[in-house]
Formats: sequence, structure tokens, C-alpha cells
Amino acid sequence: MPDEPPPLLPPEEPLPPRTDLWVAASFLAFSAAILVLAWQMPTYTDQGGPIYNAPALVPSFYGVVIGLLSVWLAARAVRAGALGPTAGRDAPRTNGNSNGRLALAAGLGILFIVGLIGRMPFWLAAAIFVTLFIAAFEWRPGLDAKSRLRSLATALLQGVLTGLLVTLVFERLFLVRLP
Repeated sequence: MPDEPPPLLPPEEPLPPRTDLWVAASFLAFSAAILVLAWQMPTYTDQGGPIYNAPALVPSFYGVVIGLLSVWLAARAVRAGALGPTAGRDAPRTNGNSNGRLALAAGLGILFIVGLIGRMPFWLAAAIFVTLFIAAFEWRPGLDAKSRLRSLATALLQGVLTGLLVTLVFERLFLVRLP
């Protein structure tokens, strides 16, 4: 019988539903701000440009997606009792993994912005960032060398493919020059 790999991280307790409701409300407001600002951007239709070259297209898409996901989160929170009289009491305590993972994600993001972009071709910077991000968040202590190597190879493949595809989509489809 093969040994099962250990879990990625110890399971965390879910946040209270009222916290999810506040997060959903915050992201819904953020989504609305994105959409308002995108609406104010030029469209280039007066210059005869195609609609997919409009600079507001991508931010509008992000704003709509963030808005839909925040409505979904709010609906889940309400179903879980976020509006009930005891929704904020007896909030479960997390075991601290969230803060460490947030710090790791923020650190990798800063590395990407400050250390990689502008110092090498964008596709390579994106490939390095995605590879490191996947490798860091998929790292499982106690894995044998073969499984660890396979996991790192998968992260590298996903990173390179993501870097190339993002570059091709932005430069060829959206006609955006990347740094």
C-alpha cells in the first residue's frame, strides 16, 4: 500500500459568516469603483477603432467578475446565517496559516513587481513568478524526492506556459506592449 502524502497545510477553520458578508460588501464597492472608472475611459470609437482595442475592456471585465464573485460570497454568507442575531459571536480562531500565506503571496507579488518586471523579458518574469508561486503554495513537507521533483516540474511547466500565453494574448490580441 503506497504512502499517502501529508496534507498541504493543517485545515483552517472557516471565518464567521458575518466576516464573509463584510468582505463581500467591500469587494462589491471595489467592483463598482472599477466599473465607474472604466466607463470614464476613452473608447476610440470616434477614431474608428475596434471595440476590443478599448482600454476599458479589461478593467470592465475584471470589475464585472469581482462584482459577481462578491455577490456570490454575500449570498453564501447570508445562507450561512450572517444576518442572524448571533452571527458575530463565538468566531472561530484560525491557526495562523492565513497570515503566513498572505505574507508569502504579498512577498512574491513585490518580488515580481520590483525585482523581475523591467529587468528581463515579461514572459520570463511572469514564468518565474508563476513557477515560484505554485511551488511555494503546493510545497508539502515530507514528500519523497521523486514526488517533489514531479511537483516542481509541473510548477515550471505551468509557469512557462502562463508566461508565454499571457504575453501572446496581451501583445497579439489586445495590442498592449509589455515591459
